[in-house]
Amino acid sequence: MKKSRFTENQIIAILKEGEAGFQVKEICRKHGISDATYYNWKSKYGGMGASDLKRMKEMEQELSQLKRMFADMALENRALKDLIEKKPLRPPDKREAVNYLITEHRMSVLRSCRCLGLSRAAYYKSSVAQDRDADVVDAINMLLDKHPRWGFWKCCKYLRSRHRWNHKRIYRVYCKLNLNQKRRAKKRLPKRVQQPLLVPQQPNQVWSADFVSDSLYAGRRFRTFNVIDDFNRELLHVEIDTSITGQRLIRVFERLRLERGLPDILRTDNGPEFLSGEFISWTEQVGMTIQYIQPGKPNQNAFIERFNKTYRNEVLDLYLFRNLNEVREITYWWKLAYNEQRPHDSLGDMTPAEYLSKNAENSIFQLST
Repeated sequence: MKKSRFTENQIIAILKEGEAGFQVKEICRKHGISDATYYNWKSKYGGMGASDLKRMKEMEQELSQLKRMFADMALENRALKDLIEKKPLRPPDKREAVNYLITEHRMSVLRSCRCLGLSRAAYYKSSVAQDRDADVVDAINMLLDKHPRWGFWKCCKYLRSRHRWNHKRIYRVYCKLNLNQKRRAKKRLPKRVQQPLLVPQQPNQVWSADFVSDSLYAGRRFRTFNVIDDFNRELLHVEIDTSITGQRLIRVFERLRLERGLPDILRTDNGPEFLSGEFISWTEQVGMTIQYIQPGKPNQNAFIERFNKTYRNEVLDLYLFRNLNEVREITYWWKLAYNEQRPHDSLGDMTPAEYLSKNAENSIFQLST
């Protein structure tokens, strides 16, 4: 709230000038105020003197103190009421209440259990050890230390592949640790014309590529160029820098060409890097076809868009990066975990590496038969 440049005593003195017979316009011009300000002061302080102003301040101060005292008393009263009327619901709490009645009020075990609605068998029954889920808790904590953005089902599928734990037990411990993540409500969108999405049947048939932007802790922007194989959702490469041009894309694909070859089709959007003449001429030389999606239709490049969400959720939004070296280092180790440890729903809860090896085994078996 803007503070007035006039004190309350000065305001009363200005109003006294109006009561002395001076015109309002002259008073406003003299003190540099508007007519509305003068009449607002008059409605609030009209007819008051210095003693009345002092008395009003004292009354306001006393009133604020009384309100504060009343709020404190109401809060204490509510807390005491909840403490007295709150009933023990769980058996351990009821056992403690029964022990309190026995020791403090000299009541028998039968009568105390009857008052609290607890059977004597439940009272004498030894409580289950609290560390029965310690191994599950340790496994979940160790997993979430490495992958903090994984949800329940991703953690459950990963743990079930390594332990013989029921999914209900994992979910109970997961909820007990308050690890549930909030989910955004889906927006209702109008129907749109869907384009068929080519699903490859072999590796290196179709690759998808796209850019993702983010910023360092100091505010400097940087970009990541992501390339995945649509067949097994394998992350092939993530190029990170402040600026990535068409020539930089050629160098990236040349490195991938030496490592595992080039795809038949590269699915991209209509970004200027993919439309540059140098990149298009290079793709024609190496025999790689570029499949451009329709403008404003990112769902036609759904594989890379889904990967971009995962990459942003588990890496970019999770850390504050001081420099590009930190981004590259964290992305490198995350890439290994993504390809070799992280189960994928679309791959039958297998990792990209497992799915690729299984496809190779099936191909060898078909050739042998």
